Amino acid sequence: LIRLRVLVEVRWLQYLAAHPGIEGLGPLSPVVSSVLDGLVDNFDRDAASHVKDIEKTTNHDVKAIEYYLSQAFGEDQELGRLRPYLHFACTSEDINNIAYALMLRRGRDDVLLPALRKISTRLTEMSRQTAGVAMLSRTHGQTASPTTLGKELANVVWRLERQMSLYAAVPAMAKMNGAVGNFNAHVVAYPKVDWLAAAQAFIESL
Repeated sequence: LIRLRVLVEVRWLQYLAAHPGIEGLGPLSPVVSSVLDGLVDNFDRDAASHVKDIEKTTNHDVKAIEYYLSQAFGEDQELGRLRPYLHFACTSEDINNIAYALMLRRGRDDVLLPALRKISTRLTEMSRQTAGVAMLSRTHGQTASPTTLGKELANVVWRLERQMSLYAAVPAMAKMNGAVGNFNAHVVAYPKVDWLAAAQAFIESL
């Protein structure tokens, strides 16, 4: 969660720097872009512990991320120029909801769905192997017409595959529109930017 909060903050900063309507920020040099990418790619348990230490002072988890990044910029002049744009126009929920959406999507795509596919594959193999194995069936608590073990396993596979398809199709929802969802601070700072389109493009980029 902490690492993905850092990712969202850094990617938002990079996105703003690349946006033609945000004057005075970009473009970023390759060196600065590399440093920012490194803050995400090299984030580890020690970095997370440092964020938690900062949080003891801020009493605010997302504000601790902002302070962590600000400290990471060090004394470098070009990086220091970016500090005012950290967490620009964001509320904590902008960062959190995207981080959670990424966690849920990765958990589904990288962990749960692959595990379910293995189960489905094994059950498919078993259903073929037992296609001719007679099995007593039941209905209303009584024995009923015979079936085969393979056919019953095939039913399980079909249902599992259907649920997997529905699960995979659930969109990861997210928002990036400020404290009350009206882009208030965004418009005050840069009134000519189409912030609705910008927010959508940023979220889709993730």
